[in-house]
Amino acid sequence: MNLVSIRIITADIDGLVKFYKKVTGMPIVQYTPDFAELQTKIATLAIGSTRTLQFFGGDQIAQASQNRSIIIEFLVDDVEKDYERLADFLQPYLVQKPTTMPWGNKSLLFRDPDGNLVNLFTPQTPEAIKKFESRKVEFDPN
Repeated sequence: MNLVSIRIITADIDGLVKFYKKVTGMPIVQYTPDFAELQTKIATLAIGSTRTLQFFGGDQIAQASQNRSIIIEFLVDDVEKDYERLADFLQPYLVQKPTTMPWGNKSLLFRDPDGNLVNLFTPQTPEAIKKFESRKVEFDPN
């Protein structure tokens, strides 16, 4: 079994597509006005509008902007460099500036416009670097 995708349900798909495109610097394919995907080497971040819920059984299946327990994480080459690039843009969303965590990653934590937590991180310690060596970042937005 492989985890291949996380999907965010939103009432503002255009806003989230623009937000994640700016944050990641990666292309996002918007297949329909109600569904888009940001594809990485490891997994996909899908963004679906609330209108897609009808295909899963109705509006009560998921509620947009209600998450307070999941963190969407992106492995990046240099979290400090990404913070410098995004500092002004992320100001209204910022939770924590780049900070080295006890498990060896330097993390930048912020919320997307729907309130979902997002973490950009770079492994710092030898143990953390080894853990992620097979998941090298394949896209450099600079």
